[in-house]
Amino acid sequence: MKAIVHDVYGPPEVLRPAEIPQPVPGRGEVLVRVRAAGVDQGVWHLTAGRPYLIRAAGFGLRAPANRVRGIDVAGRVAAVGPDVTRLRAGDEVYGGCGGSFAEYACAKEDQLAPKPRTLGFEEAAAVPVSACTALKALRDVGRLTAGQHVLVLGASGGVGTFAVQLAKALGARVTGVCSPGKADLVRSIGADEVLDYTTQDPTDGSVRYDLVLDIAGNRPLSRLRRALTARGTLVIVGGEGGGSWIGGNDRQLRALMLSPFTGQRLRPLAAGVRHEDLLALTRFIEAGRVTPVVDRVHPLAEVPEAVRRLRAGEVRGKAVIAV
Repeated sequence: MKAIVHDVYGPPEVLRPAEIPQPVPGRGEVLVRVRAAGVDQGVWHLTAGRPYLIRAAGFGLRAPANRVRGIDVAGRVAAVGPDVTRLRAGDEVYGGCGGSFAEYACAKEDQLAPKPRTLGFEEAAAVPVSACTALKALRDVGRLTAGQHVLVLGASGGVGTFAVQLAKALGARVTGVCSPGKADLVRSIGADEVLDYTTQDPTDGSVRYDLVLDIAGNRPLSRLRRALTARGTLVIVGGEGGGSWIGGNDRQLRALMLSPFTGQRLRPLAAGVRHEDLLALTRFIEAGRVTPVVDRVHPLAEVPEAVRRLRAGEVRGKAVIAV
């Protein structure tokens, strides 16, 4: 089958097309005929092997343990392994897997759900990783309630565009922060207010928020706390910058250590794709309250270009790969 693979860690250019064997689903797994796959920041980190901490986490110390990248997936079930009970061949599904930049990929049944009826495969592929992350950040970790004021830092990206819509669907007032060229997008998906980070400092303390989502940011904890109410919650969703070994994860560790000594809740987020969360997202999507923002659909051969565009900040919402 056709796939995009890499044998060494490095820039997007190490990703290349290849013919590899079709995977076989194991116990509790489903073989998906991939129709589309989303591109997220995790793809770049796993391609580059940065920060080095991820290599020690089982992804391969000197070379990638799994040669095929891609987590977001949408497609049709081609076959099922032993102990699969909810899905059968022919079902249209979306969710998370390992190696979706390929014609076929294996996924755990508990990381898949029926594809929303209102979405095509390319739109559905933009949802799983980013929307599940946003949902968990707001609902589970942030404990968002109706009427609260939410600040979304990084509102025009994959997670951010879902966070803005989900926060509004949950009854919050939303302020989104992005670059000036993406303000119209953030406003169009429901943000009550949009701030331009090049001219406005959302963490100057002039406005206090009940919940702050810092998405792939690098602002110091002290500044993020200044944007919170006395009992507010900060959720750190990933992070960029920092050293080669742990990257932006040092802020998450410091937030955990500091949180018990302040009235504010400072929380890191460990994201993942779960069947239950996908079902919840499907309800929002089919009700018309959440719509994926697809920037561009690239063919499979353009995976390196899609990853490059993402890292360069050129993507609004999600880039998607058509397979």
